[in-house]
Amino acid sequence: MQLRQIFAWFDNNNLNTSRDNAEGIEIIRIIPFVLLHVACLGAFFVEVSLVAILVALVMYVLRMFAITGFYHRYFSHKAFKTSRPIQFIFAFLAASAAQRGPLWWASHHRHHHANSDKPNDSHSPVQHGFIWSHITWFLVNKNFIPKNERVKDLLIYPELRFLDRFDVIAPLFLAIGLYILGTAFEENAPHFGTNGIQLLVWGFVISTVFLYHMTFTVNSLAHVWGKRRFNTNDQSRNNPLIAIFTLGEGWHNNHHHFPSSAKQGFYWWEIDLTYYGLKVLSALGLIWDLRKVPSEVLSNKRVHQ
Repeated sequence: MQLRQIFAWFDNNNLNTSRDNAEGIEIIRIIPFVLLHVACLGAFFVEVSLVAILVALVMYVLRMFAITGFYHRYFSHKAFKTSRPIQFIFAFLAASAAQRGPLWWASHHRHHHANSDKPNDSHSPVQHGFIWSHITWFLVNKNFIPKNERVKDLLIYPELRFLDRFDVIAPLFLAIGLYILGTAFEENAPHFGTNGIQLLVWGFVISTVFLYHMTFTVNSLAHVWGKRRFNTNDQSRNNPLIAIFTLGEGWHNNHHHFPSSAKQGFYWWEIDLTYYGLKVLSALGLIWDLRKVPSEVLSNKRVHQ
């Protein structure tokens, strides 16, 4: 059984899908997640450089955009259309954030919307508390497998099924690539003051862990902290601070009011960096048919808090 859990680090077909101990956590299975957090301590040993900080920032923004723009607004809510190659490219980039594959991510998010802040919501802080909603829910056995019945439209793509099954490939590819880049800088541009292990720690490890917890705040904090513009059937909130760090996902009450919109900052003063990025991709012809918020939706079910 322990060997199977280790194999599951590389091939999700080795996951134990038994309903026994559904609320439990298999410690061996989550070791990579834990070690990634511990590896952040490497920052005290590899020093830091301007190049490392810039790489970490770029990796954060690019992967957050792939998560918010594609895992969330595209795969989960069909907020726009795109081609199959672009679909895969951004799915791969999002998967490099080590937040599992597109089928797992979209299926659990669709389940969340179908049960938002109800007892069956997998990560509601209202129902289950902050710690569970922020980090525990996806570690337990019952939530570690995709809910394929909710993503039948995505299962038709073998490349997405492959990426979901072997979701370790994308983050490993990125980690190795950053190490090689840092080594090349060390050998060919030593004045940058960086090296392979430094870029690995800052560009991958620290960037990934920070990206984790900023993404998780949408599940945990955005249902308890902020203001409600619309009377939705849950406790979703708009929070401008979360919106900044998550490139627009903090306009969460807006989103739960009209989930299929490509734009979550409904008004011009609500900064939504993901939407601005999607508009650029649309102008380049890489995506199209971005869904807008109907005017009647903006005036419907408004509350004052």
